[in-house]
Amino acid sequence: MFLVTVGLNHKTAPVEIREKLAFTESQLPEALQTLKQYPAIDGCVLLSTCNRTEIYAACTDMTQGLKSIKTFLMECLHEEECEIDNFLYIHTLYDCVHHLFRVASGLDSMILGETQILGQVRQAYQIASAAESTNKIINTLFHKAIAVGKRVRTETEIDKNAVSISYAAVELARQLFGTLEGKAILIIGAGKMSELTAKHLVANGVTSVLVSNRSYDKAVELAEKFGGKAVKFDQLVECLIQADIVISATAARHAIILPEIVQKVMQTRQYRPIFLIDIAVPRDIDPEVATIQGVTLFDIDDLQNVVDRNLQERKKEAVKAQKIVDEEIKEFFSWLNTQFVVPTIVALKQFGEEIKQRELEKAFNKLGDLTERERNIIQALAHSIVNSILHRPIVNLKAYAQTSHGHLYTEILQNLFDLQIEGQRIKPGKPMAAEEVEELV
Repeated sequence: MFLVTVGLNHKTAPVEIREKLAFTESQLPEALQTLKQYPAIDGCVLLSTCNRTEIYAACTDMTQGLKSIKTFLMECLHEEECEIDNFLYIHTLYDCVHHLFRVASGLDSMILGETQILGQVRQAYQIASAAESTNKIINTLFHKAIAVGKRVRTETEIDKNAVSISYAAVELARQLFGTLEGKAILIIGAGKMSELTAKHLVANGVTSVLVSNRSYDKAVELAEKFGGKAVKFDQLVECLIQADIVISATAARHAIILPEIVQKVMQTRQYRPIFLIDIAVPRDIDPEVATIQGVTLFDIDDLQNVVDRNLQERKKEAVKAQKIVDEEIKEFFSWLNTQFVVPTIVALKQFGEEIKQRELEKAFNKLGDLTERERNIIQALAHSIVNSILHRPIVNLKAYAQTSHGHLYTEILQNLFDLQIEGQRIKPGKPMAAEEVEELV
């Protein structure tokens, strides 16, 4: 049984290719059942997110299995093989496990350490289990991957420290106010960055949203998305008095929030703290505003500096996460190799015993009457020869079983000697129940 991964992601394929190979949750069961009917595919899971589509499979034959997966993807994409090959990456055996553990840990994500991917891996496995497209090896692989992802997030801080401008603004606001519950935000301008930042703030407890824009219709449109209120641009001062957090991102060519305006606003507020986020270029807020009592001001460069520092912190945590991944890979392959090594050794010894008995019978028939001592000497000689021949392969196989290539050497030995191992084709193991998977994460 060979583990393989075939996939594409944001690093290898443009969005126009990724979207053609994106599977909705409702499409996955049928796709998995279809894929499992292809030659050499004994178990499979299909992971499909906005940034990646990956197939993890246990194959009875690696070459045929990879061919089957690529054929399946080509039929989904409706492209020629030479074209799809340009976008695919392939991982086999050790590299397959290494890749999945990194994916589940957030080490392979567009945003290092993102938390959403672990839930997506868990859901992909649950769907495959329900569709009965997995087998014992795939079940154990994904159980372990989910556990690895949880361990990384428990033992490291790879998912801490915001690494996007919008999230950085949220974290800074939380640090300033302690909690965002019940806070009010004012959005000046109706651009995408303002909307995204406001979305994160609302998700973190902000309850009141005011939107002001030179185009009142756009202000109304954005306000409706958050159940907020649109206000005329000439009401800006009154809005500043009400707001705790201000996000400004207009297309103005000069500052629209000046020190004298903010000074009056703060006097009216009795210097109650206000957090100003200026993500416009050119800047909307005069930097002198930051000198006024009660005002905290961050511009786009300030936020980027925070993001850069946080990203460096995540990279440090990623080193710790990789050590965890390496430890868990070793443990997984130790288990995987035991699934093959012991029965392979037993079969190899049985293979040698059958040859020995067959050849002894031929020899005794030809030699005629022999004394008991002569028969014992010949039997001991045959026994010694067979054991001597098999000793080195068995010793080496046991040693290889503790390496990342043990699985491969075991398969090769089985094929070389045409060993017939009972249960060699691993039957589907019992999938983990949904509630058991939930407990892992």
